[in-house]
This record gives sequence, C-alpha cells and structure tokens, in this order.
Amino acid sequence: MALAELYTQYNRVWIPDSEEVWQSAEITKDYKAGDHFLHVQLEDGTELDYPVDPPALPPLRNPDILVGENDLTALSYLHEPAVLHNLKVRFVESRLIYTYSGIILVAINPYKQLPIYGDAIIHAYSGQNMGDMDPHIFAVAEEAYKQMARFSVKNQSIIVSGESGAGKTVSARYTMRYFATVSKSSSNAHVEDKVLASNPITEAVGNAKTTRNDNSSRFGKYTEISFDPSYRIIGANMRTYLLEKSRVVFQSENERNYHIFYQLCASAMQPEFKHLKLGSAEEFHYTRMGGSTTIEGVDDRANMIETQKTFALLGLKEDFQMDVFKTLAAILHLGNLEITAVGDERSSINLEDNHLNIFCELLELNSDKMAQWLCHRKIITTSETVIKPMTKPQALNARDALAKKIYSHLFDYIVERINQALQFSGKQHTFIGVLDIYGFETFDVNSFEQFCINYANEKLQQQFNLHVFKLEQEEYMKEDIPWTLIDFYDNQPVIDLIEAKMGILELLDEECLLPHGTDENWLQKLYNNFVNKNALFEKPRMSNTSFIIQHFADKVNCKETGFIFRLCADFFQDSPVSISPFSSTISIKSARPVLKSPNKQLRMTVGSKFRSSLSLLMETLNATTPHYVRCIKPNDEKQPFEFDSKRVAQQLRACGVLETIRISAQSYPSRWTYIEFFSRYSILMTQQELSFSDKKQICKIVLQRLIQDPNQYQSGRTKIFFRAGQVAYLEKLRSDKLRHACIVIQTSVRGWLQRRRFLCMKQAAITIQQYFRGQRAVRYFWLISLLAVQKYCRGYLVRKLCQLIHVAAVTIQAYTRGFLARKKYRKMLEEHKAVILQKYARAWLARRRFQNIRRFVLNIQLSYRVQRLQKKIEEQVSVIKLFSSALNLAYCTDIILQLQFFIFPVVFKRVLESHFQSQKENYEKEIEGLNLKVEHLSQDINHLQKLFREENDINDSIRLEVSRLTSENMVRCSQAKHVSVTLQYNPKLLVLQSPQKLALYFYIMNLMTLLYADLKPRGVVVNTIPGLPAHILFMCVRYADYLNDADMLKSFINVTIDGIKQVVKENSEDFEMLSFWLSNTYYFLNCLKQYSGEEEFMKHNTPRQNNNCLKHFDLSEYRQVLSDLAIQIYHQFILVMENNIQHMIVPGMLEYESLQGISGLKPTGFRKRSSSIDDTDTYTMTSILQQLSYFYSTMCQNGLDSELLKQAVKQLFFLIGAVTLNSLFLRKDMCSCRKGMQIRCNISYLEEWLKDKNLQSSNAKETLEPLSQAAWLLQVKKITDDDAKEICEHCTSLSTVQIVKILNSYTPIDDFEKRVTPSFVRKVQAMLNNREDGPQLMLDTKYHFQVMFPFTPSPHALEMIQVPSSFKLGFLTRV
Repeated sequence: MALAELYTQYNRVWIPDSEEVWQSAEITKDYKAGDHFLHVQLEDGTELDYPVDPPALPPLRNPDILVGENDLTALSYLHEPAVLHNLKVRFVESRLIYTYSGIILVAINPYKQLPIYGDAIIHAYSGQNMGDMDPHIFAVAEEAYKQMARFSVKNQSIIVSGESGAGKTVSARYTMRYFATVSKSSSNAHVEDKVLASNPITEAVGNAKTTRNDNSSRFGKYTEISFDPSYRIIGANMRTYLLEKSRVVFQSENERNYHIFYQLCASAMQPEFKHLKLGSAEEFHYTRMGGSTTIEGVDDRANMIETQKTFALLGLKEDFQMDVFKTLAAILHLGNLEITAVGDERSSINLEDNHLNIFCELLELNSDKMAQWLCHRKIITTSETVIKPMTKPQALNARDALAKKIYSHLFDYIVERINQALQFSGKQHTFIGVLDIYGFETFDVNSFEQFCINYANEKLQQQFNLHVFKLEQEEYMKEDIPWTLIDFYDNQPVIDLIEAKMGILELLDEECLLPHGTDENWLQKLYNNFVNKNALFEKPRMSNTSFIIQHFADKVNCKETGFIFRLCADFFQDSPVSISPFSSTISIKSARPVLKSPNKQLRMTVGSKFRSSLSLLMETLNATTPHYVRCIKPNDEKQPFEFDSKRVAQQLRACGVLETIRISAQSYPSRWTYIEFFSRYSILMTQQELSFSDKKQICKIVLQRLIQDPNQYQSGRTKIFFRAGQVAYLEKLRSDKLRHACIVIQTSVRGWLQRRRFLCMKQAAITIQQYFRGQRAVRYFWLISLLAVQKYCRGYLVRKLCQLIHVAAVTIQAYTRGFLARKKYRKMLEEHKAVILQKYARAWLARRRFQNIRRFVLNIQLSYRVQRLQKKIEEQVSVIKLFSSALNLAYCTDIILQLQFFIFPVVFKRVLESHFQSQKENYEKEIEGLNLKVEHLSQDINHLQKLFREENDINDSIRLEVSRLTSENMVRCSQAKHVSVTLQYNPKLLVLQSPQKLALYFYIMNLMTLLYADLKPRGVVVNTIPGLPAHILFMCVRYADYLNDADMLKSFINVTIDGIKQVVKENSEDFEMLSFWLSNTYYFLNCLKQYSGEEEFMKHNTPRQNNNCLKHFDLSEYRQVLSDLAIQIYHQFILVMENNIQHMIVPGMLEYESLQGISGLKPTGFRKRSSSIDDTDTYTMTSILQQLSYFYSTMCQNGLDSELLKQAVKQLFFLIGAVTLNSLFLRKDMCSCRKGMQIRCNISYLEEWLKDKNLQSSNAKETLEPLSQAAWLLQVKKITDDDAKEICEHCTSLSTVQIVKILNSYTPIDDFEKRVTPSFVRKVQAMLNNREDGPQLMLDTKYHFQVMFPFTPSPHALEMIQVPSSFKLGFLTRV
C-alpha cells in the first residue's frame, strides 16, 4: 500500500509548531494526489488547510496502541515527532525515564529521586534478557555483563554521554554499582566497594556546579572494571580526559569552582584543618567569582567527611590526604595573592603578603624567590638567557597558569593513586569499561573545550554508526534477509578536517610551537586552507575572529580567542626555584600515558595530548562490544518531570538518536515473530487460512493477501520484517475489522433490545386490558348479587342463634352427666386400694420363705467348695516350692508365702460369702501371672549364664574388633571423626571403660555411617513410621542414659549433630535429602522433649511412654543446639525450593496465556541483542503446580510435620506473589486489563491447589493478596472520582508507590481501551497521602517468615519400633 493512501479521513498527522516543535492534527478530508492542501483539525478544534508538497507530506502519527513503546524502533512510523511524542508520553504520563532506541538506552533526567535503584531492582534485572523487562540502566549493565560471561574473553564498554545536567555521572555510577552488586568478590579485600568509593573522590575534585547542573563533571572518565575467570571484580583502572583547568581560576555567574574547595572551606574550623589557615569560601578569589558558594540541599561539610572516608577506604592514609589538602589550600591562597603594577612594564608582590607566606609555608617554598618568579620570566635563546619583568596582567596570567598547572598535576596524581589502590595481582581475564564523557555541545561562544568535546563526539558517532550497521547486517544474515546498503551520514570528512595532516589540530600545534604564535595567525591559516575548499568549514560573514564547523549534529561557531593561550599555558617551564606543589612530600609525574614526540625538541600541546588519548580510547572501544546510554536533559529549570520539547529535540539530534531512527526507518524497523503476528492478526485471517497447521505458512499467506507490494516486508527464519508504516496499516485493517464486527454486534443487540421492548409493551397492554375487564365484571357481579348476599347474611344470623341455644343445652347435659360419673369413680377407687395392699403383703411373706431356703443351700455349697479349693491350692504350692528350690531364688518363695498368708485367712472368713465368686476369679488371674513370672525368670537365668560363658572370649577378641572397625570407619564415614578423636586423645577411655562400652563406641561410629552416608530417603519412607532414624537415634541416647554414662551420651549426641551437619552440607542442593533430615531432626528434637521427664512435655504420654523417660541426664542444652540446627536446615530447605521454582514463576504466572482466546500481551517488535535470545524452556502455570505438588508429596513422604509443611508452603506462595508482582512493576507491557484477568486466573489455580491439598489454614492465600489486588487494579475502571475512592479502599496491601506505578504503567492492548490520565493518577495519589508506608517499590523476595517448630509427641511406643533389615543395622540389639 502506498504511503500517500494512508492520508485519509480520521487519520492523524504531525504539523510543525514553533512552541512544541510538533503538534498533532486529525485529517478531516481524504487526501488525493495533486491536492495542494491537507484539510486538518488541530487538537484544540481549530480547522486548518495545511499546504503540502506531494513528495514531502507531513509525517503520520502512530496509532494510540503503539504510543508509549519501550523501544522507539518498534514504532510503525519512525520520525522525529513520533520519537518526541513517545518519549513525552512515557516521561510525563507514565513517569518512565528510560526508553530504548535500538541499541541505545535513552535516559531522561527526572530531577527527582526515584525508588528504582535498590538492591531488589538489581536482583530483578540480574539474569534477565534485554527487552524482557522495562528499559533500565541496569538492563544495559546486565546485557554487558552477560555478553562478557557468554563470550568469555569479549570485553565490553558502556558509553554514557549527554550534555551537562543530563545525568551522565549518576548513570555511570549506577552502572558501576550494578557490577559491584552482581559480581561480588570472593576475597576479603572488598574490591567492589573500593571501585564504588572512587566515585565520590573523582566527583569532589572533578565536578562543579554550573548553570545547567549542580554536579557537572568537568572531565571525561573511562573506568575499566576488571574481572577474573569467575567474572568477579578484582580491580579497576581509570583514565581521565580534558579536565577543565580554567574553572580553577575562573567561573561564570551562578557557577562554582570544584566541590573540593568548598568542602575544604566548610571544614576550615575543624582542628585538623586549622593549620591551613582557611576561612569561608567568600574570602577567596577563586571560590567567590561566580557569586554562588553554596548549593541548595548540599552540605559541604558532610561531603568532606564522606570524601575523607572514601580516601581511607581506598587505603590513602591521612598523611597523603593532608598533603592533598595542603596543595588545595595553597591554590586558594595563591588566588588571593596581590600583584601591584610598577610602572607600565613591571609588577611586584609585597613580601609581607600574608597569602604569599602561607602559600610558601604550605608548599615549603622560598617566598622571596616565589615573589620574584611570579613577576619575571626567563627567555632562553641560543646565545644567552634573558630575565624579563612582566606587567601586572602578565603576572596575573602567570599566577593563574601556575594554579591551573598545580591543580592539573594534583588531579592526575589523585587519579594515579586511586588506580594504584584498585590494582590487582594476577592477570585480568576480561573487563567492562564505563565511559562517562561529555556530549555534543554548542553555545553562543564556543571555546577550545567545546571544540575538543565535539571532536570526541564525532569519533564516537563514527564508531556508533559502524557498530549499528554491523549489528543490522548480523541480524539480516541470521534471518536470511537480503542485505542492501543504506545511505547514512558519514562523518569521516569532519574528522579528517580536524585531525588529518595539515588539519585544524596540526595547524594549531604548529602555531603554538612558534615563539610569537597568535590566534589571529592561526585563524588566517585556517581561512587560507579551508574556506571555499572544504564544505564543512565556513567563515562567518560578519566576523574575522571565528570559524564554523559543520558537525553531524549541528553547525558550531568557534571563537579563536584564547585557543593559543589555553594550549601554551600548559608550558610552565622550570624556574631556578622548585615550584612543585608537592615539594619533597610527593613526587610529580603525569598520570596519563603520554606519547613521546619523535623530535625531542618539540613540546606536546594540550591538543596533541587530547588527540593521542582519544585515539587510545577509540582503539580500546573498537576492541570491545559497545553499549550506548544517551542522557537527555528535559528542561533547563531542573523541574521534575517537566518536558521541554525544543530542548529535548535539540539533544536527540545531537546525541545520534534521530540518526539511528532515520537509519532504522530506511530498512525494516518493525520486526515481529511469527507467533506474535499470528496472535495479533488472527482476526484478519480467513477460516481456510486458519485450517493450516503451520502458523509460519499461515502468516506468509496472509501477508501476501494483505500487503500487495512484496518489498514492504520480508519473511525471515523466525521473524517478519516490515517497512515503516506497514504495521500501522495492519493496525488500521485490524481496527476496521473490529469496527465492522462491532457494528454487526451492535445491530443485533439493538434489534434484540427493540424486539424486547416491543414485547414488553405488548405484554403491558394485555395486562392493562385484563385488569380493566376484570374490574368491570366485579362491579357487575356486585350489582346483581346484592339481594342474594342479604339473604345469605340473614340466614347466617338465624343459624348462628340456633346453634348458640343448642350448644347451651348440650353443655348443661355434659356437666350433669360428668358429676354422676365422678361420684361412681370415687367409690370404685376406694375398693381397689384394699386389694393392692393384700397383694403386696402376701408377696413379702413368700419372698421371705424363699430367702431362708436359699441361704441354707448356699452354706452347704460353700463348705464343699472351700474344701475342694484348699486341696487344689496345696497341690500348686508344692509345685512352686519344687521350682524355687531348683533355682535357689528367694523371690518366688516370698511370693508363695505371701500368697499362702493371703489366701488361707480368706477361706475362713465368712463375711466375704457374698463376694466369693469375684475373689475366686482374681485368685486365678494372680496365679496365672505368677506362673508367667517364674517362666520369665528362668529364661533370664539361662541368658545370664550364656553371657558369663562368653565373657572370656570377648576379652580376647575385642582388640581385633577395635582395629578392624577403626580402619573401616575412617574410610566409610567422616561423621565418626569425633569419636575417633575422642579415643585418640583420651587413652583413659580405652583403659577405664569396660569392653562392652568400648564396643558400643564403635557401634556408634558404624551407626552414624549407615544412617548418614548410606541411608537414602526414597528407601526409608516406604512402609516405615515417620522419623524412624530419629527414633533409632533416641533409643541409643536412652541406652546411654540407662547405663548412666555421661561420656558415652556426650560423644553420641555430638557425633549425631556433626553427622547431620555433614550430610546437610554435602547435600545442600538435594531437596529430598534436606526434607528427609529436616523431618528426622525435628522428630529427634521432639523425642528429646517427650522423654525428658518434664511435665509440660509428658501431658500426652501413655504410662508406658512415661516409663521410658530419661532418668539421669538433662539434655536441654542439646535440645537448643538441635533446634538451631533444625532452623538452619529449614532455611537451606526453603532456599533449595525457591531456587527450583523461581525461574518458573514469571513465565508461568505472568507470561503464560492460561486463558485461551484472551491474549494479555501485544507484540512489541523489540529487537533483542544476540546474547538476549531466549533459549530457555517454556514454563506454564501447570509447571508451577507440578513443582508445588512434587514439593508437597516429597515432604509428606518424608513425614514432615503438618505445621512445618504449612509454613514452607506459605513461604513458597509469598515468593510466587513477590516475584510476580516485582516483575509486573518492571514490565509496562504486562500492565493491561487482560493481563490482570490472566493473573487472577492463575491465582485461582493456586487457591484450588491449596484447597485440594487441604492447606487453607496455612495462610498461604493471604501472601498472594498484594498480587491479587494488583490484578484487580488492572481490571477495574479508572476514570471517575468514585473509581479513585474505590481503588484507595480496596488496595490496602499495596503501597502508594506501587499503586501509582501500576496506574502509570497501565498499557491498553486495543484501541477501545483508554490510558489512565495523569490527573486521575494525581487524584489517587492525593487520596493516599495519609497512608504511612515506605517509598519502597519492590517487595523483598529474600524475606523469610519466622519458623516455628511445634512440639508434637510421637504416638509410637519405643518398645514397639522395629528396625527394618534394609537399614543394615543388624549389630543393634534391643535390650
């Protein structure tokens, strides 16, 4: 489709505007070829006939769906107004300061502290692919770090540029902080802290307040951060460029000198600085020239303390610091030195000048000679040396030149000492360089500094262009797209003009080397060589003291005044007196590598030095993979989130962003994957096209049908490449299709509504007729039936009277008959009572006779049974006596005697006649128990006799067993070390302990080996009680308590604890092993409590369990040690679970489309770097649920206590909610209504999982409340005051910063969705001002809930526990 065909009614274009640069207008009439005017309507309603030139129609505006993109190159129409508008929408409305432009990160200074640089943000970006999250300086740093790690030896560079006040220094600082955080050094030297500490020092001595920036870097800096093979920081090195030395002696109005001078003056009254004899900054000429000695909100005294701390952190001792401060104070006193004129040709300095004496005292110089050589100069010729006096202006210039020279050397030396502090031993593996350098500058008066700055930017822009084309070519070749050359601005001619042979710099150096070189002579040479000969060099028409250079960004008018002086001022020759500012304390040498001239007689000028250092820098950058950060200053008033379109447009042109856009627009700027295209434009596909299974083929067929010109797109291997405007055209087709579908739906709905309304009206009419006719019939009925009603009424009254009389007669009869009946009843009742008395008396007499007969019979039976029982007992007693004599045991005899003593009196007692039967049963049970005891005692005697026989054999074989077990356990288990050491260093143990106890020590070693080294969770949990190893360990503890052996108990518990620690350490990443030993440690701890004998733990014990309590030892101290160990295992256990599930959370919870047919994402077209290709597995919500189920089943199989299990699940759910919410905050593309529905659906899956596992009481659901409220916030209406009030009332788990962030990041997916207006956001923010919550944006994913170990007594009796043969613990014997 031709671009001109898009200029139709309702489309929008950009019209140039003098105030806003560009303004939007809507086309009111279709444009036709040949029309000279375009009929448009401005946003304020003004109608306008805009004159157009057919070859250059006004640029089209992107659809609203594309506005606010993370990457400017993803816009369908790529031009200056689209870029400017996208940046403005993101910066002003969404409060987003970072935007990608291809490989460039555009950073707009917000002039406000934002909560987006904390450690949580760093960890959120760490490991992420560039483009997966919102643009950020950390994303660029992570990309550089990842490429360095992926390509192992490929060094990286991050180039941060921009004009003064744009935020270069802060961006470079955050980049270095990112590297220091993600690549912590393994040593104790804290190298990363030293690298960060270099920033405050260099800012103090190299930054100053300017009219544009309160902390402007007045030098360029390239910091190489070195890494070892493990990609940890091991050191750094810093190179500086073009320090603005003139600032030391001159500042413009409302500007300051370097910060360090004001910090020193603010600390003048401190004891350690009194010998410097300083005062306030207003007292010194070099610090009061700009008329602004303070900065609002800046405490120079506090900053001085911070500077001293960073000096100390870098290992720069106090004597060095004091030498630096002496030199700085000397410079201030030098500026106050008074020079008086003596006639017209001479000048002099009063030797009594206080500042002269202080200057010489601080630098240990001779004041007489100092005063002489500041007012005289030495001219050396071939034949003689002439000392010539200087005039007062010349002497003042010499004084200022000396001050600049001293400060320059001091600055270089400080940098050199910083580099020495950051040096490292060994070889550098790779490095990442951070270049903080000035951007393109153009002022009303441009001096030598601006000339060098723009020269450096020309070199950097050339390197940038070559890198961009290299990346483009790689992308096209990777996708098998034909590569075609694109016309772009080549700035090599400008570079040649400056640095080539007989170029501007060489002519400048030549003039500086002449004895009487002047600016006028040099400028005349430029005119003669380049005017009308080089198109990039111009001579102003109305000036003979300046020249114009056409740079890539703009034309720059340079004034020649001061060029020669600035370069020659560096040649401060040695005088008969040493004027070294460091005297004998510090030796001076240049901190930069300076290229020596082949001609020793020639001196290197500042221009040649800068050219050499710039060449070295470009050589370094060309050997690395560059990453670009362009800092933009949004306004000159330093107002937060104020956007000056003119200033921003000027900077975009100057920093190369628009050039990147222009290059992208000439090729295929929009690039979508086939999946993204299919998801977005499936609505434009026919049923026949959708019937194909290959989505890639479907996309190609659809594009052939929709876009007739095949040159407007290219199909690659994985992506579709579109020319500029084609995505907007597809969006128009999609909108038209949706609009047509909406019309059809509206037609059907409106017809249905009208039919429904008609049927309602019809039904209402019928109902009214029905009620009217019914009312008329009722009235007619009343008129006709009035007489009948009267008749029935009178009859009713007569019948009622008759019935009343009848009832009265019946009532009288009833009362009479009742009286007669009651009288007869009372007579019958009296006769019946006499019969009952006779019955009971006769029954009593009969029972009395029966009882007498029964008592007689029982007495006879009792006598007979007692005789039989006595005979039987005598027989059993004789048998028991026989066994007792054989065993020679007195115990049984006593029992028999007691039994006889107890039984025989019973026989003769008659009072127990009625209870004899029950006592008989008790006697039989007691006799049976005695028989069992006798049998048991017999077995014990046999066993003891057997042990006595084996005792002599054990004494002979014990030494062989000791040596065998020692060698075996040294190989099999490191857990036995404790016992081995105990035996080695306690020889008394071997001598004093009995052989049985000595053998037990080695059983302990063997037990530890089998339990810790050989025991596997999967082989234990099947068909065994929970915590079986813990119960076995406790039974061993109980045996030591039974023996009352403290040494054995202590050794066993220590070996147990050390063994658990060792197995946890060796399996620190094995979830099953950690779960198994967490459970057993918990059960072991509970056993120690349950059988401790303390009442609070014995409440739920059975009597048998109480009998098994420990008798001799209090193990409360060991319980505390075990409790700490259990907490340690729990935290490691949680960490392993978090590591296993964390990489699934964002893909499953946020990115995966769990609701079929509802896409929560719009294709961005972002072009990822080569190292950012997503080669990871795709995780879904099912993956998360399966992982959770695996955790749950493993914990259940290992018998983990239900309360601990609930705490672990709660911690996991908190992690899921926090990671998802943090990612949502940092991904503007995810903040949409549909994505809110997806998140809410995924939360419901998690809630169902909790319900299915019966874990509702774990409070895990509550940890998802912030995420649930964020999902609700994305879906709710955000327009009216009531909406704002509802948001404030509902979102109680989200902080004000988080709510505002989500509202600002809300991104419509379709045209019918509306953006959240800034006024609504401000309204919500005002309502939330009363909340007392912190400024933190991110949730702390490292936060852990406090773990509680509840006491749960074991229901298993120790004597009932069986040790499975699979444990291989056959050497253990139950006692």
